[in-house]
Amino acid sequence: MQEAPFDFGAEANEFAARQTGMGAVVTFAGIVRDLGGALDHMQIEHYPGMTEKALRSIAEDAHARWDLGGSLIIHRHGNLRPDDMIMMVAAASRHRKDAFEAAMFLMDYLKSRAPFWKKETTKGGADWVAARAEDEDALEIWQR
Repeated sequence: MQEAPFDFGAEANEFAARQTGMGAVVTFAGIVRDLGGALDHMQIEHYPGMTEKALRSIAEDAHARWDLGGSLIIHRHGNLRPDDMIMMVAAASRHRKDAFEAAMFLMDYLKSRAPFWKKETTKGGADWVAARAEDEDALEIWQR
């Protein structure tokens, strides 16, 4: 959890460099979208301690499900503007299938289970972002 921007390339390279004996590293970056062209900023709030505990739990679950050499979760909080990097996940494994699936799992669970609250501010006002049914639906694949 951090408020400051991060360098995706540097983070990915540092993560990959630590993954000795791995055959695959998969990364994903999330970027603040401005679908309607009216977003001024997005405010991301969280409870320190609670959020980090939830992120650790999600990562531990990924390591229990797949043969991973390592994983990484970076998530920002505070005010973010359109096109700002908001988060990244990375997963390393000896085999690409495990790395891809673990990265998807991390992203899906961050999107729907990590305790973040997002408020979008536009010229017309500010609104809290509601949970989306498609994010919940994405978890079904991991329930099997």
